[in-house]
Amino acid sequence: MFDIKAFVASLPLQPGVYRMLDDAGQVLYVGKAGQLKKRVSSYFQNTNISPRIRLMVSHIARIEITVTRSEAEALLLENNLIKSLKPRYNILFRDDKSYPYIVLTGSPSPRLTYYRGTTIKQHQYFGPYPNAQAAKESISLLQRVFKLRTCEDGVFNNRTRPCLLHQIQRCSAPCVGLISPADYATDVRNAALLLQGRHDEVEKRLRSAMEHAAEVMQYEHAAVLRDQLQALHTVQQKQFVESGRDTDADIVAVVEAEGALCLNLAVVRSGRHLGDKAFFPQNVQGQDSAEVLEAFLTQHYLGSGIPPLIVSNIEPQDPALEQLLSEQAGHKVQIRQVVTGERRRWLEMAESNALLALRQQAGLKAGQALRLDELRRVLSLPEVERIECFDISHTMGEATVASCVVYDTLSIRPQEYRRYNISGITPGDDYAAMRQALLRRYQKLQAGEGKRPDLILIDGGAGQLAMAVEVMGELGLSDIALVGVAKGVERKPGMEQLLRPGAEKPLQLRSDSPALHLIQQVRDEAHRFAISGHRAKRGKARTTSSLEDIEGVGEKRRRNLLTHFGGLKGVQQASTEELSRVEGISPALAEKIYQHLH
Repeated sequence: MFDIKAFVASLPLQPGVYRMLDDAGQVLYVGKAGQLKKRVSSYFQNTNISPRIRLMVSHIARIEITVTRSEAEALLLENNLIKSLKPRYNILFRDDKSYPYIVLTGSPSPRLTYYRGTTIKQHQYFGPYPNAQAAKESISLLQRVFKLRTCEDGVFNNRTRPCLLHQIQRCSAPCVGLISPADYATDVRNAALLLQGRHDEVEKRLRSAMEHAAEVMQYEHAAVLRDQLQALHTVQQKQFVESGRDTDADIVAVVEAEGALCLNLAVVRSGRHLGDKAFFPQNVQGQDSAEVLEAFLTQHYLGSGIPPLIVSNIEPQDPALEQLLSEQAGHKVQIRQVVTGERRRWLEMAESNALLALRQQAGLKAGQALRLDELRRVLSLPEVERIECFDISHTMGEATVASCVVYDTLSIRPQEYRRYNISGITPGDDYAAMRQALLRRYQKLQAGEGKRPDLILIDGGAGQLAMAVEVMGELGLSDIALVGVAKGVERKPGMEQLLRPGAEKPLQLRSDSPALHLIQQVRDEAHRFAISGHRAKRGKARTTSSLEDIEGVGEKRRRNLLTHFGGLKGVQQASTEELSRVEGISPALAEKIYQHLH
């Protein structure tokens, strides 16, 4: 038995992280503390803890601790452990890979592009944006005003005539010299100012340049500047919120309604509202809004940039959170609840958007519940909650990939999707591919790992379904329901046939059946996920393998070739003399490359 008193007595009064585990070794909860002894003992001394925490405490079999040098370091470690372990009793927010930025590259003719990932000093970054749509819409608007290039460097360096974007007036074609370097640099500078929210300064510059061009009778140039001014006014009208102050802030509103909880994050940079994003955290039953807010602030900001001001509608529980975030950011961070003026309007807008997202989610869940209930009825499977669906994708047997997507608790679960690269089979043998995918997926379930599905959908006909029945029988999982989804005679949506093991004839639902709509949703998602994996695998093989097989062509030379000619096709079309002009490619090596590719 775990001796709580002896363990707590041995704890130090130092900052650190504690992990509570059950008797199976599963982590129940991860927390941080400024003083480990006081924080951990509070779980066993307080009588006013919530029923949820009381239940967690009853399952604790042991506690592990890690002492840190500071509470800020403990906060960082806690965040990393929560994201990697996903404990059952911690509030969890979906861990996006990164937030999008708009980038102006540091090349002589800078490129305007959308970006996710680690920042590089030589480029200018603007954001982060709360979602990809907001960033891409801003790029589209900037293209209308300043016509900056968006193409890759490999394409840009090898253009001989303007592309389609120039013809539709979305690019000024610096690749072929249709705009002077000085004029293009001016457009880049104005675009950067606009991204910083300095509309008035950009308008002043454009108007002054237009008037000067008219004075010296450069009427064509003046007309171009006039068109830019008109486009700029269109951009200003499309801005959702515009502040007169150069403010960087995040607005965080937590709203609860009818037992559901939503957190809305709105991003304001340089006084411009860049958009918002709704979050629906997991494991929030029995937690109050202040705990949810604190969990979000720690999990979200320790993986991304922290603005100097965070406005929230709730005060976080931890009074040291401001200081901890300031230490992490390297500058002072303020968390404010009492705000006035435009900041108050931002907060009210975030609360309204959170409430709207809750209502939309409630509507979607009601629709999904109707679909699921109908599916249970038509398949006579009253206990179905979790559905997993498999699909196979390849091109004439090349780059075969299997996908498994998951539907659980009335929603698609992308974080539980899996792809399987299929190998060791006859190319094009879908039955063998399905067998391999099912074995790899459910051997772990047979060993007691992973969640058990209530229904498995197989995208395919009787042959694929028979293979699935065989595999599940071998694994001792024959009690899991299997359904094959065949496209039907005419292969049209709404004509799908449902095949069940042992059934005399296929089941065909009405095209407007809610149950069929749910099956189509899950099947189409499996199809999309398989195709995207297949295309990526096929594309990688086709762009690198031909050059990787050539002795003397390493990663750097291969990159130089692909960049110089804009891709593998350009390398294949190049002559020996053209190949030898690439940095690092000697005439002898150019001849070897040419012979290999031809």
